[in-house]
Amino acid sequence: MDYPNDQAPGAPVRSGIPEHGRVPKYYAVKTRLARLLDELGEGEPLPTERDLSVRYEVSRETVRQALRELLLEGRLRRAGRGTVVAGPKLEQPLSLASYTEGVRRQGRRPGRTLISLDRFPCPDRLAAEAGFEQGEPVWHLERVLLADDERVGLESTYVTVGRVPRLDTDFDPDSSFYVHLHDRLGIGFGDADERLETVLAAPREALLIGTPPALPMLLIHRVSRDTDHRPLERVRSLYRGDRFSFTTRLEGPGTDRPGAPD
Repeated sequence: MDYPNDQAPGAPVRSGIPEHGRVPKYYAVKTRLARLLDELGEGEPLPTERDLSVRYEVSRETVRQALRELLLEGRLRRAGRGTVVAGPKLEQPLSLASYTEGVRRQGRRPGRTLISLDRFPCPDRLAAEAGFEQGEPVWHLERVLLADDERVGLESTYVTVGRVPRLDTDFDPDSSFYVHLHDRLGIGFGDADERLETVLAAPREALLIGTPPALPMLLIHRVSRDTDHRPLERVRSLYRGDRFSFTTRLEGPGTDRPGAPD
């Protein structure tokens, strides 16, 4: 197979062009637009649909389809009534590091907006999943995640009142919950089970995050335990698919672990 010399290693093979060479018009326009975005740089406004249709000699609907895909991929973002070039996606590690640490490492300012803090008896399904006692008091903390004041996600945290008895009075909801547990309560994280999937936001979630319901989201479910292997928290984190990517480090196979995949 013939690979272009200038193709980025992470790009689709042969730039996503089928071997038979028949490329949909919108995709050809999208490829040319992607090069234009690299030339313009972050925050620069995009020409109008009419100007682009004239430049590329295609219909406005063809341009519109290409722009829709670039918006979903996070290469563009809406700004008022126009469209501008978006910055790089936030890279969040798949680890027990906090959201705050991940955002700060990229030179962005993390923040959170409190939506609700409720207390209620632990229901059966939550008890079974998180390892809590059925009926024991639990907190539910819901917050919108921010990066430089941009809404980028929504987080729901369940923790027992017994572990964090004064969450409603001693915790600043704009701060890191993990730092509060460690620094104020002396609770350390030991291990966690985590599952990641792609979803569409529910109408309420889309409204809170400020995105259209059709925008793909990255959803992470996490059940954490402390250093004594006691149940600690159950978290549901929803991240904008156009603003986030996730990273992890894979170690080589050890003597007590299965071999590498085929």
